[in-house]
Amino acid sequence: MKAYELAQAGITGLCKTVFRARVTGLENFPMEGPVIVASNHLAFLDSVIISALMPRRVAFLAKAEYVNSPGLRGRFMKRFFELIDIIPVNRSDQAERLKALDIGLERLEQGGVFGIYPEGTRSRDGFLYRGKVGVAWLAHKTGAPVVPVGIIGTERIQPPGARLIRPVRFTVRVGEPLTFETLGDQQTGPRRRQTTDVIMDRIAALSGQARKNDYNTSPSLDKDAGTLA
Repeated sequence: MKAYELAQAGITGLCKTVFRARVTGLENFPMEGPVIVASNHLAFLDSVIISALMPRRVAFLAKAEYVNSPGLRGRFMKRFFELIDIIPVNRSDQAERLKALDIGLERLEQGGVFGIYPEGTRSRDGFLYRGKVGVAWLAHKTGAPVVPVGIIGTERIQPPGARLIRPVRFTVRVGEPLTFETLGDQQTGPRRRQTTDVIMDRIAALSGQARKNDYNTSPSLDKDAGTLA
C-alpha cells in the first residue's frame, strides 16, 4: 500500500472512531475524470478530513505558513502535507497567489480532483460568506463537475487559537455534482459570478449555515487571496 493510502486509511479510521464522523452522499462522487470539490471551511483540519473521507485523492491548497514553522514542527508539517497532497501557497505574495488556480487547473487537466474553498479562508464566526469566483473559472475553463460539500462541526475540534484537538463529532455531506458549460477563455465576469452563487447556494443547503453577503477575510492578511477562492 502506498504512503498516501496508508495515511488516508489511518486518518479515516480516526475520523470514524475517535470523532465518530457522519458522512453522507459519497455515492454522488464521480469515480473518474476531473472533479472540483467545493466546500465550506470552518477549521484548519477540513482539508485533511475531506482528503481522507473522499473516495478519490483530493489535492488542496494551504497557507505556506503552516510548513514554514521552524524546527521539528515545520519539518513534520511539510512532510505531512506532501503525503496527503496539500500544496503550500504563500498568500502574502501576489505572484504566488496568482499561481494558485493554475495549480488547480493542472490537476484537473490531468484528470485529478482539486479541492477549493470558495470563501477563501475559514469562517471564524460560523457564517457562510460570499464565494469568490475562482471556483467558477475552473469549472468553466475545464468543464469539470463541481461536487459541493457541506461540513458541520469541525470548528469545535480545534477552535481558532487552540492547540489541542478535541474528539468532537462532525458531519460531512456530499452533494450531487453540478455541471456548467465549458467556456474556456470565453467566460465572462457576470457568468462566473452567477455560477459561483449557484455553488454557494448548494453548499449552504448542505451545511445549514446562515449566510453573509460579504467576502471573508483572514485576520493575518489585509486581503485574502482571490485566487484561492
